[in-house]
Amino acid sequence: MTSPLTWLYAPGDRPRVVAKALVSGADVVVIDLEDAVAPDRKAYARAACAELLGDPQPVPVHVRVNALAGPWGEADLVAVAPAGGLAGLAGLRLPKVSSPADVVRVARRAGSAHGGAPGLYALLETALGIERAHDVATAHPSLRGISIGEEDLRTDLGVRDDAGLDWSRSRVVVAARAAGLAPPTQSVHPDIRDLDGLRASCARGRALGFLGRAAIHPCQLPVIERAYLPTEEEIERAETVVKAAAGEQGAQALPDGRFVDAAVVTAARRVLSLARRA
Repeated sequence: MTSPLTWLYAPGDRPRVVAKALVSGADVVVIDLEDAVAPDRKAYARAACAELLGDPQPVPVHVRVNALAGPWGEADLVAVAPAGGLAGLAGLRLPKVSSPADVVRVARRAGSAHGGAPGLYALLETALGIERAHDVATAHPSLRGISIGEEDLRTDLGVRDDAGLDWSRSRVVVAARAAGLAPPTQSVHPDIRDLDGLRASCARGRALGFLGRAAIHPCQLPVIERAYLPTEEEIERAETVVKAAAGEQGAQALPDGRFVDAAVVTAARRVLSLARRA
């Protein structure tokens, strides 16, 4: 499978919503046991999630468990990441990670060092988590990605303007790349009616180095995918670069004045790989 562009959250205590999410066209479905589920519904959500994931699913399914430092995280892992694993579970999303030890603890608890175990994805939602981004990204071989939980981070930092998160966003993009992980996905856009705002925000995220985005409603999926797929002009430019590189080795200048070297060719090939999704 190519790199996912859309990650759709669905509340774990609403099986019908989860069922719809599985056929929504999202690349990955994330069953949420954390913020979307009220305390008195945690046990039901956990049991319903474990029952569903006992069978293979049509798309990769991740589960966002509750933080292990809280009262529900350990029970979540017992239910959805038992010894031997669940056939339908592809990944665990770990909220409020602030140190490498958080990742290692879950990896050991979930048996993620063994083949077939779910990949781990760390959500950085505090100033301390952002400061330790690279240490978290290299904490354990089972870690597959890092990303930001922007609402919690915004609160922790006291940031009022969206641009106030750009430094943290770039920090996480660089940490992921330095650790050899896939580019981070953007955090959710909380207003499902504001598709123009979502589109503009995705363009900003793409410019910063993110790849794809989490969603909270299926109506957001086509906007996210379109925003992250290359345009026809970008594809044409990339094809020109790759063709030129195939005909002559080393750095060169194209007729339109663009300079082509190895880094430019790598970027062009990345564009064409992403374009093949369409």
